Amino acid sequence: MNAVTKKTVSAGGSHPPAASLELKRRAKVGADTPVFKAATHPLVITLLPPILGLALLVLIWEILSLKDSAFPSPGVTLREAIVIFSDPFYRKGPNDQGIGWNVLASLQRVGVGFGLAAAVGIPLGFMIGRFKFLSGMFGPVISILKPVSPLAWLPIGLMVFKAANPAAIWAIFICSIWPMIINTAVGVQRVPQDYMNVARVLNLSEWKILTSILFPSVLPYMLTGVRLAIGTAWLVIVAAEMLTGGVGIGFWVWDEWNSLNVPHIIIAIVTIGVVGLLLEQALVAIARTFTYEEVGN
Repeated sequence: MNAVTKKTVSAGGSHPPAASLELKRRAKVGADTPVFKAATHPLVITLLPPILGLALLVLIWEILSLKDSAFPSPGVTLREAIVIFSDPFYRKGPNDQGIGWNVLASLQRVGVGFGLAAAVGIPLGFMIGRFKFLSGMFGPVISILKPVSPLAWLPIGLMVFKAANPAAIWAIFICSIWPMIINTAVGVQRVPQDYMNVARVLNLSEWKILTSILFPSVLPYMLTGVRLAIGTAWLVIVAAEMLTGGVGIGFWVWDEWNSLNVPHIIIAIVTIGVVGLLLEQALVAIARTFTYEEVGN
């Protein structure tokens, strides 16, 4: 009885060699089919998810337009976009310019404000991270001012500069500086102490420590702060231009709203998103270039 039971268990517990080989053969045949190869192609795996996500967004958009006749459909918006981008750089007056000029005006403001923030914030971050006295001195100030909405600083800019354009640049500056200060300071503080001990033994100057030890180690942190800051700057400039007016993509959105031209508002929203994505991806590519992975022993 026991011998029969053991034989049965043995026979049921594992496949015979012939059956196992057949299963492997069928799996290999399935993996070799054109459909399976196409579905597992790296290009398909990379492109299919975002395409499906965008298709879902357009589907929801279409459903909303069917339920509300005032909301433009994707087809109507696409036709308006073709008209707008067929001549994006026309000029018919100071307040009637193509979307291209408005985007360039916003990018110019972002570039100036962001550049000033980088010129001040990155060196300040190095000093705060390097010297404990400065860290204790500026820490409370940063903690108090960082949570303040950037638009709350806009009236201060209008009061000080007496003009809309420098006030918008001021708003960009004040919202961009915090990520760069904080990330740079954290990067300096995370430099291994062994590096600093070697520098002290070799009696290196502060400039040599900065250029040869701190800067290469802190660069990935610094670029992360820059990437976060540019996203915030592009976000803020649209709102600032809605309040200050003039030429800019934010003012263009507000002007189209006053005209109740909803398709143009949606086109502006997509344009703002695409430009912001391109700015961020460009900085991500730069950050990857200067980021080095540690090789384990």
